[in-house]
Amino acid sequence: MNPIRDYLFVYGSLRRKPGACSNHPLLAGCEWLGPATLAGRLYRLDAYPGAVDAGHGRIQGEVYRLRNGRRTLAALDLYEECTRHFPQPHEYRRVRRPVRLAGGRVLSAWVYLYNHPTAGLSAIAGGDYFSPHSGTA
Repeated sequence: MNPIRDYLFVYGSLRRKPGACSNHPLLAGCEWLGPATLAGRLYRLDAYPGAVDAGHGRIQGEVYRLRNGRRTLAALDLYEECTRHFPQPHEYRRVRRPVRLAGGRVLSAWVYLYNHPTAGLSAIAGGDYFSPHSGTA
């Protein structure tokens, strides 16, 4: 039986900064696979974004192969404040979603989706948190 490989799609503060070649410290033990997209919409929450399963847009991000998935995901769940130690409802929920790598390959990857209503939030045009037009670069 083949083990399920754990992949992670990130779209905000966990992404590599433009021009950088190193992973976020929480992803130090992970293998960067490259740019990817996720179906959905990206919203500005505060100084970070939130992705939702909505609309026909594409969210720009990147994919990592998790070498120690259980440990890395536990640390990320704490970082994203979606463990039982934090009050409900959590701001994010971790789910698997299909993501498309730049070359066209589709993988099932973990992603943290925003878990609250989006009314009153500003959508990030083009779905790229680091776009000069998003106001975050």
